[in-house]
Amino acid sequence: MIYESRTYRCVPGRLPALLKRFETVTLKLFDKHGIRPAGFFTTLVGASNQELTYFLLWESLAERDQKWTAFVTDPEWLTARAKSEEDGQIVENIANQLLTPTAFSAMK
Repeated sequence: MIYESRTYRCVPGRLPALLKRFETVTLKLFDKHGIRPAGFFTTLVGASNQELTYFLLWESLAERDQKWTAFVTDPEWLTARAKSEEDGQIVENIANQLLTPTAFSAMK
């Protein structure tokens, strides 16, 4: 199993717009493309209160490449993303990592 950690740092004040987009659009499209989220988090204590961090589960890099490419090129996603950004850019930058559990991890 591969875990993908994705952290979206928002333009100041735009985190609510990102959360709304995930709740109303992104999760439905993840489901459509077979993308499996493992959890979504905002920062309670730490450097930024303008971030959304989430984890996705993948069986392989090939699965990730195929499904992620299908998602980011889906016309429905492109339209929804553009509509959600009519009032301005939401995400300032994205950081992601592809992680594999250690032999002693509870998450295998």
